[in-house]
Amino acid sequence: MSLKIDLHTHILPRQWPDLAKRYGYDGFVTIEHHAPCCARLWKDGAFFREIDDRCWDPLRRIEDCDLHGVDVQALSTVPIMFSYWAQPADADDLSRLLNDHIAEVVKDHPDRFVGLGTVPLQDPDLAIQEMERCVDELGFPGLQIGTHCGPWNLDAPELFPFLERASSLGTSIFVHPWDMLGTDRLGSYFLPWLVGMPAETSLAICSVIFGGVLDRLPELKICFAHGGGSFPATLARIDKGHLARPDLCGVNGCKAPREYIDRLYLDTLVHDPKTLDFVIDIFGTDQLALGTDYPFPLGEDHPGKMIEEMDSISADQKRRLLGGTALEFLGIESAVFHSDATGAT
Repeated sequence: MSLKIDLHTHILPRQWPDLAKRYGYDGFVTIEHHAPCCARLWKDGAFFREIDDRCWDPLRRIEDCDLHGVDVQALSTVPIMFSYWAQPADADDLSRLLNDHIAEVVKDHPDRFVGLGTVPLQDPDLAIQEMERCVDELGFPGLQIGTHCGPWNLDAPELFPFLERASSLGTSIFVHPWDMLGTDRLGSYFLPWLVGMPAETSLAICSVIFGGVLDRLPELKICFAHGGGSFPATLARIDKGHLARPDLCGVNGCKAPREYIDRLYLDTLVHDPKTLDFVIDIFGTDQLALGTDYPFPLGEDHPGKMIEEMDSISADQKRRLLGGTALEFLGIESAVFHSDATGAT
């Protein structure tokens, strides 16, 4: 029997300190529990998002997992909590608070959850220290980071030591879009999530390819959310750009972008079986892992159901998508979760 592992889920503590009071300045997220099982997130006095108890209650999450046949969730914070804009020491303190919470949830339910930590990426030295703590003390197999950190794309020289250390540790890096580019023109119609996120993710992928990160770190394990955003659909154009303008795209000596697809993991959150078929045709099932964005509205309502109902892929491919790729990406043996699943390819 194979495992079903959801690589892309988000969790928050039920409560956390008044961060503005704790650090002495505004900009941080607050939570207001305004009704049973319901809460609102606020940032600088502006409403950000309504959430419910699925976001903080492990038992509620397990109920949903059991309902949909999900064996394991990978837990990561909500990207608005990254706080890459904050003072480094404060972002480090907040990262530790969030990571300690995830570690407690995993400790209480080790057969149902695995942790992906967060780090203060604006200070790579502190980020490395917290990454090492996440791996060595908390037992996390990986981290979630944003698609950029302020002005730094993922190919920024400032971030290379962090990615280099992740590679040497074998730490899996899950990249989630946040603080999307072009937000000054994406204020309406939910466009930051609908248009900005896919573009933001493609930018991050292109950065690690054209910036030479993947060439310099051949062992780096890196996965991108939301099926790679707009990258798969525009890969032919990106390839053509590399061919037509090597003076601009190939300045760091990278190969054609298509030649890196076996270095990139993606989750399967593309919302449509024909789209997933298209992504599988490019990347193959070995690079794709179930991810649902649980418990948020743009996520997959019935985790894994779309994959399970697709006639275009084999049973072995489904096992790979539903659990095998996640096990490989996270570097975890299936026996950790009390299963004999192997994730057939």
